Amino acid sequence: MSINEYILIFSRSFLFVLATLLPIVNPPAVAPIFLTMTEGASASTRKLLAKRISINVFVMLTLAALFGNMVLSFFGLSLPIVRLGGGLLVVASAWQLVNAKDPDTDAHEKLVENYSQEKVKSSAFYPLTFPIACGPGSISAAITVGASFDFISAGAGVMSVSAMILAVISVSTILFFCLRFAARFLARLGASGTAVFMRLSAFILLCIGVQIMWDGAHELIMRLFADIYSTYSRTSL
Repeated sequence: MSINEYILIFSRSFLFVLATLLPIVNPPAVAPIFLTMTEGASASTRKLLAKRISINVFVMLTLAALFGNMVLSFFGLSLPIVRLGGGLLVVASAWQLVNAKDPDTDAHEKLVENYSQEKVKSSAFYPLTFPIACGPGSISAAITVGASFDFISAGAGVMSVSAMILAVISVSTILFFCLRFAARFLARLGASGTAVFMRLSAFILLCIGVQIMWDGAHELIMRLFADIYSTYSRTSL
């Protein structure tokens, strides 16, 4: 393969992973929840928490994308089924975002209740990382992303994995800045701006989920037709 082909594979993989994970992680939607749950904490404490959460999200998404398929293979699940099921989960998550009346708080009201300042540092992973910043939807999307890569050659595989890692780093970095400057960010964006951004992100995520579902369904349909044709050919002989 030529250098241009490798660059094309890297670019497509990076944009695909970024466009899939960024809307579902949705850092601007996590920022107000983070701000509410760390009310009373100092700026240095919030900075430390933002760093820890971002690192946790990077590790979780990377492991899900790289090794999630191995776990699924252990249970005998095929790639088209993973794509179809994962795409369905992405569509369901996007649909919830589209129809959410108050995306900033509705999903986590119970976690916010009775949250004390003393629990801030101890909750860096749970619940601030999981399920708020990186929930089941994000993990499912990462597994689906890993299953969507076609390793036509060793070089193409390296490019795809490198692009995936860079995209996850980008998502984690964006999350860090949204959490680190949550107060300033929300003050400038405003409630209406946040709502518009989330609706657009949800629509993009919905389209991506449909595309992933179609890829899985298309492959299953083609396999079905191939099996029918093979059976017909044997019986006709």
